[in-house]
Amino acid sequence: MAGRTFLRVVSAGALLAAVVLTRPCLGVAPEEDPEINAARNKLIENDIIGAGVKDKRVIEAVRTTPRHEFVPNDLRKNSYIDMSLPIGQSQTISAPFIVAYMTEQIEPKPTDKVLEIGTGSGYQAAILSPLVDTVYTIEIKEPLGKKAAAVLRRLKYKNVVTKIGDGYQGWAEHAPFDKIIVTCSPENVPKPLVEQLKEGGRMVIPLGERYQQTLYLYRKQDGKLVSEALRPTLFVPMTGKAEDARGVLPDPLHPAILNGGFEEKPKANNEPAGWFWLRQAEVNGEKPGKNSRSIEFSNLTMGRGAQALQAFAIDGRKVRELNLSAMVRAQGIKLPPAAEQMPMVAITFYDEKRGNVGVRGLGPFQGTFDWKTEKERIKVPPQAREAIMAIGLLGATGELWLDEIDVSVASGK
Repeated sequence: MAGRTFLRVVSAGALLAAVVLTRPCLGVAPEEDPEINAARNKLIENDIIGAGVKDKRVIEAVRTTPRHEFVPNDLRKNSYIDMSLPIGQSQTISAPFIVAYMTEQIEPKPTDKVLEIGTGSGYQAAILSPLVDTVYTIEIKEPLGKKAAAVLRRLKYKNVVTKIGDGYQGWAEHAPFDKIIVTCSPENVPKPLVEQLKEGGRMVIPLGERYQQTLYLYRKQDGKLVSEALRPTLFVPMTGKAEDARGVLPDPLHPAILNGGFEEKPKANNEPAGWFWLRQAEVNGEKPGKNSRSIEFSNLTMGRGAQALQAFAIDGRKVRELNLSAMVRAQGIKLPPAAEQMPMVAITFYDEKRGNVGVRGLGPFQGTFDWKTEKERIKVPPQAREAIMAIGLLGATGELWLDEIDVSVASGK
C-alpha cells in the first residue's frame, strides 16, 4: 500500500484547466489576495456547494484552508480549481470536492479522534483539523510524509499527528478511532482498520478494481461493518504489496469504455455504472439514441462544469491508434470562450508519472441537431499509460445528449 493517489482530472467544466490564476500563490493567505479569493469562491459555489456538499462546517473548512500551501510551486496557479494535482512520488493532492465529500460523510464532530490513511500532501488532514479534536495521519512514502509533516507544522495545525508507515496497518497505539478516512483504494477493507474503528464509528473508503471503484461508508455495529455504497469514484493506482496483490488487473492492450450505452443499472447514488464525477448530468429514457437510455447534460451558466468521467489503462508503446465513436444530440449549445471548456467527448492521456501527454476526441459540438454518429481515429501518444475520458458540455451552455460511446484499438491503415 502506498500513499493516496487520485488521477488528475478537472470537474469545474474542463479536463485541462477551467480557471487559471495568472500568478503563483507563493506563501500568500487566500484572504489576502483578491484573485485567489475569486477563484476560491467560485470553487466553493460551483464545485463544493454546487456539487452537493451541505455541511456548513465542512464548507467553511474548505473555504479557509490554504490549498496552495500543499501544492508544488509550479502548479500553484491551479490550487483553487477542482482538480487533483501531482505532488511527486507518483502521488497526487486530491481534488477539493472529493476531500469535502469524504469529510462530510464521516460527520466530523469536535470531540472526534480521526485516523486518515494516505497523508499525501497533508491537505485532507488540514481540512479535518478545525473540525475534530485530533487527526492521526499516515503516509507510506517517506519523502511525502516528511514534506507534509513540515507543511502542517509550519501552518500550525497543532492537532495533526503524522507518521510514516503502512497505513493499512492502522495506528494501534492511538486506537480506537471515532472516524477513519482512507484516501487510497484497496480491493477490500484492511482488517486492522476494522479492529481499530470504535463501536458506532464511521469509515469512508474507496473499494474496487483499479479503474472502477465505489466510495463506501461503513458504520461499525456490534463489532461488524455495515456498508453503504455512496458513489462511483477513482483513486488509482497505488504501489506496493496491496497493489501487486490485486485480483483483477486492467488490460492496457485492450482499452474499452464500460457502459457506453448507459443501459446498466446505476450502482450507487443513482449514477451510471462505470462513470464518476458527474456534474449536471442525468441518465434517462426520454430521448435515447439507441435502446432505452442515454445521458443528458444541461447547463445554464457559462463555465460551470457539466460532465462525466471514466478512466482506463492504455500502453501507447503497443496501442498506436484508437477508434472513438459516439451518438450525439444537441439543443442550443453555445460555446465558451476558453478552448479547454469546449463540449466534447475527450480523452486525455497520461504518462507513467501521471503527467498530461495529450488530448484527443470528438467535437466540439454546438448549436442544435438531432441524433447523429460521430467517429474519429485518434493517435495515442507513445508515453501514454493511462487515460481519462471526459464527456459532456464541460463549460458550454445548452443541452447535450450522448449514447453508444465506444473505444476500441484501431487495426490496419
